[in-house]
Amino acid sequence: MSNIFKSLVNLLLCFIPLGPESLLLRGARLKNTKEIFGVAIYTGMETKMALNYKSKSQKRSAVEKSMNTFLIIYLIILISEAIISTILKYTWQAEEKWDEPWYNQKTEHQRNSSKILRFISDFLAFLVLYNFIIPISLYVTVEMQKFLGSFFIGWDLDLYHEESDQKAQVNTSDLNEELGQVEYVFTDKTGTLTENEMQFRECSINGIKYQEINGRLVSEGPTPDSPEGSLSYLNSLSHLNNLSHLTTSSFRTSPENETELIKEHDLFFKAVSLCHTVQISNVQTDGIGDGPWQSNFAPSQLEYYASSPDEKALVEAAARIGIVFIGNSEETMEIKILGKLERYKLLHILEFDSDRRRMSVIVQSPSGEKLLFAKGAESSILPKCIGGEIEKTRIHVDEFALKGLRTLCMAYKQLTSKEYEEIDRRLFEARTALQQREEKLADVFQFIEKDLMLLGATAVEDRLQDRVRETIEALRMAGIKVWVLTGDKHETAVSVSLSCGHFHRTMNILELINQKSDSECAEQLRQLARRIKEDHVIQHGLVVDGTSLSLALREHEKLFMEVCRNCSAVLCCRMAPLQKAKVIRLIKISPEKPITLAVGDGANDVSMIQEAHVGIGD
Repeated sequence: MSNIFKSLVNLLLCFIPLGPESLLLRGARLKNTKEIFGVAIYTGMETKMALNYKSKSQKRSAVEKSMNTFLIIYLIILISEAIISTILKYTWQAEEKWDEPWYNQKTEHQRNSSKILRFISDFLAFLVLYNFIIPISLYVTVEMQKFLGSFFIGWDLDLYHEESDQKAQVNTSDLNEELGQVEYVFTDKTGTLTENEMQFRECSINGIKYQEINGRLVSEGPTPDSPEGSLSYLNSLSHLNNLSHLTTSSFRTSPENETELIKEHDLFFKAVSLCHTVQISNVQTDGIGDGPWQSNFAPSQLEYYASSPDEKALVEAAARIGIVFIGNSEETMEIKILGKLERYKLLHILEFDSDRRRMSVIVQSPSGEKLLFAKGAESSILPKCIGGEIEKTRIHVDEFALKGLRTLCMAYKQLTSKEYEEIDRRLFEARTALQQREEKLADVFQFIEKDLMLLGATAVEDRLQDRVRETIEALRMAGIKVWVLTGDKHETAVSVSLSCGHFHRTMNILELINQKSDSECAEQLRQLARRIKEDHVIQHGLVVDGTSLSLALREHEKLFMEVCRNCSAVLCCRMAPLQKAKVIRLIKISPEKPITLAVGDGANDVSMIQEAHVGIGD
């Protein structure tokens, strides 16, 4: 029966090729449909979570391990005493007068019983007689204390989360006593140090940097309110028809430039509103799109759902500016611009993947033009661009990253009918291929996403959790070293570490990044070790990326650990989930055998939490 089912599934896949756009991830919830039909493709050890899974280790506290050691010693003593006592008994009873004294006459059954059974019986009797050497009551008392102690953690108001109405839950009471012995804390960044709730803050459009203030874009330059100000207001797109709003005492352009500026902003925010996979629940669009959102009606009328909080923040920002995504039906995406409804036909979605680090959509505008919009990391978008303010945007992206903002670049390309026909044919062939489908799709995506025109970049803020700086400082004062393990880019990770107090401005920041070979990595580690010895600085901080970390852990573990032990804070960026677990494992097996604690909030932190002595998850 299973063979017949497999044959039917294979036949189905031949006619309906499945790709990343058809994949329903674990934990997904239905929002805009009542039911779906699905087939299980990746199961068991083929799933992404299983491939990233690290075998679970048995977690026992140091106190419990030491008690178990003493228990084994006491058990050996008990058995030894019982054996010695039994042997001495039979030695004593070797003489007939002591074998059966007058006050303890044997019965006939005892005289005829087997000697082996009598030896075993006497041995067990001595075990019962000497069993007081093992403090059973002490074990009961300790276990009861652990059990009751776990309730105090749940009752602690400082560990209560009011927003979600959740208290701390202790899953393993045996680890309570480890909390006072922790020497290393390993924490994820996104969702742990930060709230993972993105807010749009700044953007760069055609080489000009803007901030969002009260639903309006603010460009660099003097403000109309202050002759010595540093900003010039650029009103939202709902006011762009009135060109007088675009000119101030120091920001004056010709009518032609003003019209071009409007087109650039319009195209940029159209790309933001169309290049995504956001869904809408409870769509009520009447009255929306006529201007910037008003806080009293927007949330109730339009609610976005996205797999990535970055996408949600960008779509909401575009709506506040005046270009509102109001939903999609079948193959159509609808947006409202200044109250005017525009429908774009969604032709293709080029899904995001970790290798390309970008996603794209191909749409057909109401006028019939076919446009490609691309969005992704600057390292994946800028090399593909042949036009636009590339260098200025690159500078702005670096400035955003130094502020701790998460950045994405936007680009587009206008496709001719001939180009689109070629693209459509190649995508169909790749998506219907029965062998090497992923490789063929990757080649097609590379063919499509080239010769782009850069539109600009966005910057969103992931706000820090409450009292993060105070918490990290308290841990440092207690002699606990804090390591941040994140998958974010180097600049963003360093900026967040500085803002949350993980790195101090007075720290000597050492870097082990962009290492290409084992020899180069070893030489850099030696230089860092020499700098630590030569620099008479109270505290050092180390920044290492995932690639350099792999090289360091391959053949230079001791040298790497020497550098890390002399650093007060360590930041590991561009980390894979399994690399986080390897770092913790390296610390655990070091000669000092320190107690480690890991804090995370996502599936990519599971391996790290399982590896540490004490794991804290959300």
